[in-house]
Amino acid sequence: MDDVADSRFPETLKGVLYVVGTPIGNLEDITLRALRTLGEVDLIAAEDTRNTRRLLARHGISQPLVSLHEHNEDRRTAELISKLGSGTAIALVSDAGTPTVSDPGYRLVKDAVATGIRVVPIPGPSAAVAALSVSGLPTDAFLFLGFPPRKRTKRLKFLGQVAEETKTLIFYESPRRMADLLADLQEVMGERRAVLSREMTKTYEEFMRGTLNQIAAEVEKRKELKGECTLLVEGGHKKEVSPEALRDIIARELARRNEGSSVLSRQIAEQYHLSKKQVYAEILKVKNAES
Repeated sequence: MDDVADSRFPETLKGVLYVVGTPIGNLEDITLRALRTLGEVDLIAAEDTRNTRRLLARHGISQPLVSLHEHNEDRRTAELISKLGSGTAIALVSDAGTPTVSDPGYRLVKDAVATGIRVVPIPGPSAAVAALSVSGLPTDAFLFLGFPPRKRTKRLKFLGQVAEETKTLIFYESPRRMADLLADLQEVMGERRAVLSREMTKTYEEFMRGTLNQIAAEVEKRKELKGECTLLVEGGHKKEVSPEALRDIIARELARRNEGSSVLSRQIAEQYHLSKKQVYAEILKVKNAES
């Protein structure tokens, strides 16, 4: 069996770009093939050479390193394409997980493909897939959305474009902006089940499960949220409430309940899987029509 495997994956070839997945936390989460490739290539292009050097040292690898990050990607890509064309075997790695997935390296891979250079994947960890596998949310179809825009106006528009999506949604986000993202998700998409994974594969690994509101409340309790975060949100439900039916529901609820518009919009949004923003706007229309 070993002979068959070896014949399928020959020694590292010259002039080939290897895209190598590396651990997202626990340094033991790396394949034997990835270690062999990193130990055989002529050069390793790394997002942060300091982080990669620690990984290589752990496994006794001392190949030359060069940086490839968002600030030097244009210039460095041209240099690496030239080296590949001259027969240099290069491994591309990011700080954690699979390169080019919300990490630098896309331009290098794109230019290598366009130039006719062979690009070989060396599969490894991915935070998005790792979180999805233990989320308890549907896994048959999902949409990876990476990092949402930092500015709120752009973020709201971005979320609005996927609000009707029925697939499980996967986001990466900085712990400093997670509370804002959770609030915007509730405003645009209404209440949904979600899972916030933090520090996966590390000592303080944690999974917060519940509704968006419940997770937001837990995040708010903490003085500071730390670590790499991946947020998964269940997809939207097919909306069967027509605008006319929604106005009837609102009129009925206004007649029997003495609730503020904000509270009522949240409750109706949760019950009918609608966005709070949409329901709130309809409540104002109904109130104006009745006044």
